[in-house]
Amino acid sequence: MGKFVLLDTRLFAPGADLSGASNKVELSSEIEDKDVTNYRSQGWKEVLGGLGSAEIAAEGQWEAGDPGMVDDVSWSTLGGVGPYTVCPTDSVVGALAYITSGMRADYKIGDAVGEVAPWTGTVKSSWPLVRGQIGHPPGTARTTTGTGTILNLGAIPTGKRLYAALHVLSAAGTTPLITVRIESGNSLIDTPVTRLQFAAASTPGGQILRTDGTAIADAYYRVAWNVSGTSPSFMLAVSLGIR
Repeated sequence: MGKFVLLDTRLFAPGADLSGASNKVELSSEIEDKDVTNYRSQGWKEVLGGLGSAEIAAEGQWEAGDPGMVDDVSWSTLGGVGPYTVCPTDSVVGALAYITSGMRADYKIGDAVGEVAPWTGTVKSSWPLVRGQIGHPPGTARTTTGTGTILNLGAIPTGKRLYAALHVLSAAGTTPLITVRIESGNSLIDTPVTRLQFAAASTPGGQILRTDGTAIADAYYRVAWNVSGTSPSFMLAVSLGIR
């Protein structure tokens, strides 16, 4: 992906799509540098990597009155830890996505008379910031059981993990229920193996999971889901990556 102008950044916060209420999203990730300089350092400072951290800072236009709007979401998640997905361009399947589990650390609203009502907020990471892809797009409703597009993420070596974030953005119908999982296999995934499975969901919300660090030889992955209920319909976004 070459140079581009930010026109359609996507921001998914637990069970909400905040893209349409955001006009600035910043990601940062850093590793502490710990000084270990000594008399044998040849006159140069020596450092070791310490603790890592990541942060998502966003702002935009304030809205309220619906569980998917920024004010409702911000108050319900303030101080809580959940999944966050940021896409610098779009959220189609295979699009670049950054994923983390983080705490909603602060929320600020208000400005001078005559200004468009703003909001700002920050998320501080509890898990690493993972560079991955979108595995399920937010604009496709799911009403029946199915599987998504196969992605070539590559094999996972020992010590690395598969991370996946689920954002259930809406749920409709009578007693609707969806269970989402991440499967792996060969290029056709004709004999799928479930690597991660989210808890069944019946309402908007978010979940994030990761594997235990055991090596996985499979290079191909997809999102799969089971849907039940009377006239069920779900809108969801799923991101996944390896770190």
